[in-house]
Amino acid sequence: MTGMEKGLILVVDDEASARRVLAAILEQEDYRVATAGDVDEAMKALARHDFDTVITDMKMPGADGLALHEQIKQKYPEIPVIFLTAYGTVESAVNAMNLGAFYYFVKPPDYLNLKSILARAVEQRRLKRELAQLRQRLTGLPGSARFVGQSRQIRRVCELVEAIKDSPSSVLIYGETGVGKELVARALHYGSIRRDGPFVTVNCAAIPGELLESELFGYEKGAFTGAVNRRIGRIEQAASGTLFLDEIGELDISLQAKLLRVLQEKEVERLGDNRRIPVDFRLVSSTNRELRQEVARGAFREDLFYRINVVRIDLPSLRERRDDIPLLVSEFVKEFCVQEGKMLAVSEKAMQTLCAYHWPGNVRQLRNVVERAVVLARGEEILPSDLPDEVREQPGDFATAAPSAVVPLREMEAEAIRRALVECAGNKSLVAKKLGFSRKALYRRLKDYGLS
Repeated sequence: MTGMEKGLILVVDDEASARRVLAAILEQEDYRVATAGDVDEAMKALARHDFDTVITDMKMPGADGLALHEQIKQKYPEIPVIFLTAYGTVESAVNAMNLGAFYYFVKPPDYLNLKSILARAVEQRRLKRELAQLRQRLTGLPGSARFVGQSRQIRRVCELVEAIKDSPSSVLIYGETGVGKELVARALHYGSIRRDGPFVTVNCAAIPGELLESELFGYEKGAFTGAVNRRIGRIEQAASGTLFLDEIGELDISLQAKLLRVLQEKEVERLGDNRRIPVDFRLVSSTNRELRQEVARGAFREDLFYRINVVRIDLPSLRERRDDIPLLVSEFVKEFCVQEGKMLAVSEKAMQTLCAYHWPGNVRQLRNVVERAVVLARGEEILPSDLPDEVREQPGDFATAAPSAVVPLREMEAEAIRRALVECAGNKSLVAKKLGFSRKALYRRLKDYGLS
């Protein structure tokens, strides 16, 4: 090899000489190459290795390239397939493109063009793989307690989550709308010893007050008009797991009293039933109000406030952690490029505009703006013209933003990698895990940024 490996390619062709020639050409370009002589051999190889792209001959004895493409679509839909075809089967290759193939070449291919298309296919595969990792982090799947961001404020939140994740104590998460309070709650649950139990969410602001009591506590058949069957309440559903009460400040005073009793007694009573049912759950709540002020004006019970506010986590607004905006933008662009079938970068001017905006809707608003920009973008870059008017026309200048907020994304990412290398004493496996990269993606960045 002459440099860093670019990806793992599977070459499928029934002619051994054709396999050897193409494999040699690709290996000169620093790809790792595996070969297969037919569809069965190819599917066995795909079951053993995580390939970045498959290059297959269209016409082969027995099952042909189209049959292979169909099986790959069913079992490995994220892997791009490139066809090599003779003139007589061009129509079949075009049909394959319509069915989702990445590209086709007529034999013998223009190898310069083939290498260019292959690089695009491998990059698409990398983006889809990183998107899957991103979704895992953002949805709080088991073992995930990461947030997108490297700012001091987010690192402090991560440290606090790590410190209290296994505690049974109640947690109250403060933050503006859209900052990601549910993400913190999921990180607490799925990173804890309760991860195998249920994570039950109740949005106290979205459910009408007259329905919220039965939603929380459940009811017996005949408890009220319309109660035709027994219903298990959300509190019972959270047994052995975590109950997340989003916007708990919206609870009616009468419901606050009932919730306090459940927390004190560790028992719940369904509506229409006198039996007390033991429940073991951890309570995590969130609010965008200052509950101490609500207590002072009599809108929130003081005894319940102290019961739910054992540990407080303050989530910063996006304008308070502008350093994280380029990283968030990068992650969202990757996500929506895969959704829209595009490959886009963010222009320097567009990134500066995004970093300077005050983001009243926080991360949720940023995500929606990036989705819109990806959908509207027509070139290879997201431009300021792809952003909404309120973002582009915000009065003021970049001087109001944190100085590092307008640093190009490459520099932000390079600095994050440098910091992680120091923190992990140069252990690249730990660095990749810390930053959420695959090892392959990390090595590529080390080379690109001159850090190898």
